[in-house]
Amino acid sequence: MTIKRKRAIAAKPEDHPERYVLKLYVAGATARSLRAIANVKAVCEQYLKDRYELELVDIYRRPDLLRKDQIVAVPALVKMLPVPLRLLVGDLSRTEQVLQGLGIAPAAV
Repeated sequence: MTIKRKRAIAAKPEDHPERYVLKLYVAGATARSLRAIANVKAVCEQYLKDRYELELVDIYRRPDLLRKDQIVAVPALVKMLPVPLRLLVGDLSRTEQVLQGLGIAPAAV
């Protein structure tokens, strides 16, 4: 009788991609806030599909978080994980800059 053994295959980094935890601060339902929400969701769905968690924070409903998280301008996107923590401010319409800020795309030379 022959026993076949399966060899363990080392996991590749792409087998377990990093999970992104993001927090987007907006000021109500202004045009700029809605644009930032749409832009972030589009980037996340295209580049981080099934690998991200996005929390939306309306500063009018949660003003206490502004001081706690040291937010001085909105819209602001905070990348909590993976480290390092990063803060992006604006309507986030420049996809290449958002990708660089999130550490997804290499910086342009």
